[in-house]
Amino acid sequence: MADIEGNEKSIDIHNLPGRRSVSPVDRSGKRASASTTRAAQKILEHSSDADEAMKAFANGEVVQIDEATNRRLLRIIDWHLMPLLCVIYGLNFLDKTTLSYASIMGIKTDINLVGDDYQWLSSMFYFGYLAWEYPTNRLLQRLPLAKYSAFCVIAWGTVLALFATVSNFGGAVAVRFFLGVMESAVTPGFALFTSQWYTKREQGTRTGIWFSFNGFGQIFGGLVAYGIAVGSRKTGSAIAPWKIVFLVNGLLTAALGVVFLFVIPDNQLNARWLKPRDRILAVERVRVNQQGIGNKHFKSYQLKEALLDPLTWAFVFYALVADIPNGGITNFFSQLIVSFGYTPEQSLLYGTPGGAVEVVALIFCGWLGDRLGQRILVSMGGLCIALLGMILIVALPLSNNSGRLAGYYLTQASPTPFVALLSLIATNVAGYTKKTTVAACYLIGYCVGNIIGPQTFRPEDAPQYRSAEITIIVCYGTCLLDLAFIWWYCRRQNRKKEAQRAEPGYVKLENQEWLDLTDKENPEFVYSL
Repeated sequence: MADIEGNEKSIDIHNLPGRRSVSPVDRSGKRASASTTRAAQKILEHSSDADEAMKAFANGEVVQIDEATNRRLLRIIDWHLMPLLCVIYGLNFLDKTTLSYASIMGIKTDINLVGDDYQWLSSMFYFGYLAWEYPTNRLLQRLPLAKYSAFCVIAWGTVLALFATVSNFGGAVAVRFFLGVMESAVTPGFALFTSQWYTKREQGTRTGIWFSFNGFGQIFGGLVAYGIAVGSRKTGSAIAPWKIVFLVNGLLTAALGVVFLFVIPDNQLNARWLKPRDRILAVERVRVNQQGIGNKHFKSYQLKEALLDPLTWAFVFYALVADIPNGGITNFFSQLIVSFGYTPEQSLLYGTPGGAVEVVALIFCGWLGDRLGQRILVSMGGLCIALLGMILIVALPLSNNSGRLAGYYLTQASPTPFVALLSLIATNVAGYTKKTTVAACYLIGYCVGNIIGPQTFRPEDAPQYRSAEITIIVCYGTCLLDLAFIWWYCRRQNRKKEAQRAEPGYVKLENQEWLDLTDKENPEFVYSL
């Protein structure tokens, strides 16, 4: 193995005297550095609970992968994974926001929603999400990743379709709660798929692409809801139009969940659409990530490290504060557009360009962030655009319909930092127990923010919702400060690790990448920005 200066060095594992006292030497007989000693200790500690990737190299074979082969494998992986990840994630957004369309299609009258019932119904999805977020992350680690994810997709589609059967507020609350339970696996599961199959340099772009299908979901959902609303009005449908929307979206999701079950593998080693040799190469190509492809062993020390890591709580703080605006806008955008002076049917149609803004912002920022190696700073640009949009909504008079609508469209660039941080959890958090814990904490913050968000849109503030709009501006400004801290902290950690690798006698251990070390344990780990 080559060290940081390019000198060939390797650890003589046979000289390791024991678990409690490890003092390795390199082949030249020189004493190894403290960092190397600690890493060698981990070889002994994790010999029985290493990453799944270790199975690919159990025979000691040295695998080489050239650039042409790497590009070929990347094309195969993209074509088999990305289409389904994208479409299902688009439905994930569409399905939880179907209530927003239904709110102006008669559901409030039909199930007798009064006072702040709608606000609580909007928040109830995130109570279910919150309740099941940590258990579902443990299940994502413990159970086969693709199979458990597919089960959740099928279940959430079924639950959504059942919304068409509710006749009162209590029934609607129950369905929204279980919809949140079933959908809680999707975002952390897709983040794990991305970290499992793609290198650090590829993850930001891919996460941006599949998350951007939230925007496509908004476009598709708005057009479908508009078509159903107009068609029901003209034909006098016996079924309420809001019920048709729930049935169409729910059954489509369940059907695609079945496809997901048969197409998406749990990891590279059981991918039916890869040749046996290509499965090994697909694992080798992500060695650079320094975090493996999966580990079913729960490690309490990694849980503790996750909870004591300042980066974890910076992520959580961002998710909580950023999703107060998200929870409000996501559930009230149809009513917000109506407040600009448009009819309910027009609001269904005029909401779709907002989805296009989100798609462009997420794909462009994901690509540019990976290209420049600055995901955080690039994503802050998207949040600044959203902040400008909300300032326009607040500053312009109610009579300026088109200007306020344009401001709403600009706010749809706001998810860019959320997605950047989601990709950085995949990239910058190593150790499978630690990664799933941080992802759970991040999405718990997301849930709490989304629970609070709808409550800022008070019925007595209609039609302008001024207090909610000011709250959103304050939240966006606070998020920019948090992002600046995360960027600074990651740079600081990289300088510390660089100093460790520069210690005299430092040696990188063979197959260190597959030991399921955390990002803090592994001197070779480099945080992406």
